[in-house]
Amino acid sequence: MSAPSPTLALRPAPSAEPAPALPLYQQIAQALAQLIHGGTFKTGQRLPSVRETALTRGVSISTAMQAYHLLEEQGLVQARPKAGYFVRRAQRIAQPSQSAPPQRSFLVERQTRSEGFAMLHQPGDHASFGGFTPQSSELFDDARLRMAVGRASRVHRRSLTEYNKADAGRPALRQAVAQRALHMGCTLDASDIVITASCTQAVSLCLRAVTQPGDVVALESPTFFGYLDLIESLGLRVLEIPTHPATGLSLPALDTQPIKAVLAAPTLSNPLGSVMPLAAKQKLVKLLAQRRVPLIEDVVFNDLLAGDERRKAAKAWDTEGNVMVCGSFAKTLTPGIRLGWVEAGRWRDTIATHKRLQGAATNVVLEEALADLLTQGSYEAHLRRLTAHMRQRRHEARHLIAHHFPTGTRVSNPPSGDTLWLELAPGFSSMDLFRRCAAEGITFGPGELFTATDRYRNCLRLNFSGPWNPVTMQALARIGEITSEMLQRPKAESPFPQLRRA
Repeated sequence: MSAPSPTLALRPAPSAEPAPALPLYQQIAQALAQLIHGGTFKTGQRLPSVRETALTRGVSISTAMQAYHLLEEQGLVQARPKAGYFVRRAQRIAQPSQSAPPQRSFLVERQTRSEGFAMLHQPGDHASFGGFTPQSSELFDDARLRMAVGRASRVHRRSLTEYNKADAGRPALRQAVAQRALHMGCTLDASDIVITASCTQAVSLCLRAVTQPGDVVALESPTFFGYLDLIESLGLRVLEIPTHPATGLSLPALDTQPIKAVLAAPTLSNPLGSVMPLAAKQKLVKLLAQRRVPLIEDVVFNDLLAGDERRKAAKAWDTEGNVMVCGSFAKTLTPGIRLGWVEAGRWRDTIATHKRLQGAATNVVLEEALADLLTQGSYEAHLRRLTAHMRQRRHEARHLIAHHFPTGTRVSNPPSGDTLWLELAPGFSSMDLFRRCAAEGITFGPGELFTATDRYRNCLRLNFSGPWNPVTMQALARIGEITSEMLQRPKAESPFPQLRRA
């Protein structure tokens, strides 16, 4: 699987000015790549000749040739002497194995992961696969966002000099959230929804409402490192549940453990991108309701399955107020407005009290602007465009991984989203790989950040929510090359302190 790629030419950190249009050969390569991923050109099929492409695109033969060379570097096509360019047969990549964490809980007693990860970033990184918030302006409609914020600031200008007295949030936004929840199969009462500063804050409020220090919270394994930070700050214990990269949490494993709460993203979990089948979601809700164990459900990624029945949230089967559902639109509409929301079932009043006591009032203008954006009829169309865009990135990334990473590399294959989880050879150190790549201005998420145990050191998370262009594609290929170079080297010690097991 390993193959050399062109040397990665580092570029300066991008400025705040609008990005210039891509060179013509890159535009042609992208257009042909979309046709390949969309199935217009099948595996083994011959592409239009270089001369034909030059004529139809109105460019020189050398420009068309550059486009085909770029497609070849990306592993999408192969040249056959005197025959032309053909769609390359995609190499089958196995998915990561189901996780098997220890069957006991742990206190999280080391430096918080988000801070540790921030320390490892290099100034001026231009090829980052480590993010968890979309940073590519091409994914969002900046003009529409500015217009909505402008309207809200004019209509509600007095709110800028007054406290927001609506502790639970503006009625317009709570109603908009309730309307959006219908797409996830949930019938929510707007009066039961509480607006928060982010989805993370919503999860934090839920944990505070249903746990005390020392309680055990069950999580997917691997899990989002932000959850681990929250649990660490609250003095809770973590029990990691085996998780399949395609179908999510293991219900049999969950049924055998004494826990106080379950915190999970049944739809497009982070970092695996797993989606629990609808029957499993229903069974999860029933199982926890019988045991009176609350489910804190993160639905921040559900809308990335627009038009797919798997978007349906576990909350849709909740008849007893046992599911506390948390979300935001930072991943789908606007990363700059990080407002979140929570419908906490029978803990609604407790959540509202915690928010008020923390002085965590939200901004009226941003709430009204977000309500405006959510109720515009174009949001579902935007979601379809966004998911199609991300699907193309994932396909291209998987091609590059198949072509440039060592044989035996396992890669997740989520149905949507902008994240891939890679499992490398046993004993390999992804933290050592991180150091090598960071020295060349390339970053990603080392696997050990996504667990409270000492597992996943041979894994890494790649996120594609930043710029996606030939430079970042070459950077991804370079990660694979460095991985191949390191395979016979001894493991490096992690910069994070070892866990102290309870």
